[in-house]
Amino acid sequence: MGLQSFVEVHPESHFPIQNLPYGVFRPRPGSEPRPGVAIGDYVLDLSVIAAHGLFDGSILKGSDCFNQPNLNKFLGMGRPAWKEARATIQNLLSSTEPKLRDNASLRQIALAPRDQVEMLLPIAIGDYTDFFSSMHHAKNCGTIFRGPENPIPANWFHIPIAYHGRASSVVISGTDIVRPRGQGHPIGGSPYFGPSVKLDFELEMAAIVGPGNELGKPIDVNEAADHIFGLVLMNDWSARDIQAWEYVPLGPFLGKSFGTTVSPWIVTLDALEPFACNAPKQDPHPLPYLAEKISKNYDISLEVRIKPTGEENSHVVTKSNFNHLYWTLTQQLAHHTINGCNLRPGDLLGTGTISGPEPESYGCLLELTWNGQKQLSLGGTTRKFLEDGDEVIITGCSKGNGYNVGFGTCSGKILPSPI
Repeated sequence: MGLQSFVEVHPESHFPIQNLPYGVFRPRPGSEPRPGVAIGDYVLDLSVIAAHGLFDGSILKGSDCFNQPNLNKFLGMGRPAWKEARATIQNLLSSTEPKLRDNASLRQIALAPRDQVEMLLPIAIGDYTDFFSSMHHAKNCGTIFRGPENPIPANWFHIPIAYHGRASSVVISGTDIVRPRGQGHPIGGSPYFGPSVKLDFELEMAAIVGPGNELGKPIDVNEAADHIFGLVLMNDWSARDIQAWEYVPLGPFLGKSFGTTVSPWIVTLDALEPFACNAPKQDPHPLPYLAEKISKNYDISLEVRIKPTGEENSHVVTKSNFNHLYWTLTQQLAHHTINGCNLRPGDLLGTGTISGPEPESYGCLLELTWNGQKQLSLGGTTRKFLEDGDEVIITGCSKGNGYNVGFGTCSGKILPSPI
């Protein structure tokens, strides 16, 4: 039998002792935000554990990194601190360790029911970058907008393409998204202006940056994993009509910047390591600064459901997997810094839409409805793009080895444009 927690964990839970994802929460309305770790149906309050001197390793002993309103200070301490924290927390929660298990008064203040706490953004996001790393998504988008003759530009196979997003509009799961307004392609001579009529979701994940690098000092691709704390689910909401009109010549702007939703729990690379798998073979071979000694992805099953406005039930529209990414997380991070750009703790690096090769694995409505040319069935109703009141729910989970390592959910509901 593997490692077990004294906290009861349902076999289908996303949060066994092998996971221990990090988040930031308020235990009560008006209380101070503090870091926590999910275990089963509970949150372990790391500020309480620190206050009782239970982080007694050489790196974390006496540190105030868990008495902060976000995880940025802890992220900046790097992998040795992350490993020490994980080992300490796993030991405290294990069924064989009495320090917390047998201390009823400490358990009372250290473990809060997850359904009674308020989850917050776990990091202060200084910068947000969104990549374009799924070959299947790139091919589909290129075919839709440019035709099937040359759907993927030649440079895509040489560099991890990305754009700089808007960090201020990154929100936590459960936050409503207001339908954006903007310009679209001309109708009758003048550009359309009004609420987006092609509002879409994008199934993504995002890496959370750890220590980062100094300005002018790139990160080696084979050391890049030490600068990635973990992953979250992400929905980079997209107004396709606004995006199509504005993206030439400079790329995404108002069609993307109105909202990006992330899940509250950061699953560490250490927790995901048992689910590592080989990344796709890259042809042509990448330039030396992107050539990895070990090139890996992670086997994370991803699912998108849409709950149509006014309905009780949601409907699965996409089943994909993180392992469909062509460019790896470490290649993305190394490329980001190769020009000397400095990354900082808490920066968010989105993967871009994660689409698989089959139609049922496409990661957005643009692909699923082929830019509105087809209807998507949702039980008794249909959609080409999202309507007001629709809710999008993304889940992700790695399964195997007798347990799950999951991310919970990343959800948001569309509110009508104010005008």
